[in-house]
Amino acid sequence: MQYALRFLTALSKLPMFLANLSLFALMCLTFADVLMRSVFNAPIEAATELIRIGIALIVFAALPVLSAQNGHIAVDLLDGPFRRMRLERWRDAAVALICAVMLWYPAGRVVDLAERSRSYGDVTEYLSIPTFYIAYFIAAMIYVTAVALIGRGLLHLIAPHMLEAKNA
Repeated sequence: MQYALRFLTALSKLPMFLANLSLFALMCLTFADVLMRSVFNAPIEAATELIRIGIALIVFAALPVLSAQNGHIAVDLLDGPFRRMRLERWRDAAVALICAVMLWYPAGRVVDLAERSRSYGDVTEYLSIPTFYIAYFIAAMIYVTAVALIGRGLLHLIAPHMLEAKNA
């Protein structure tokens, strides 16, 4: 089990590298666009669509990793009662599993939209990038997030000590 967790931790570096690379590219693109717009009065025409694609890459590449590491913002209004009743582990497992189930439907809808986009031949305005590639990437990352949340929920139920060692 420890080997599997180490493998998944190493594997999680790939989507985070993609998110970091996209963020760096967006930074360079924004700098170049502002420079071209201000100095030469010639903005980069495709900057808007590249920024939209880059933001989608950043958000959905990081989503599975953040979900697996419990890196989301959380409101702790009910932590006290759950701690007193010693139900934190069960609450965390239920939240992870419910969120995984709730993510499955939107992922399926995004696949449907990607298929529709592919069948219609939808492309971006300036660069003619097929939009279904981005939609399939988004759907895949949502599915990976759901699987990561299922794994996290099951670890809360079966082997909570592995999560505690990881968080410490």
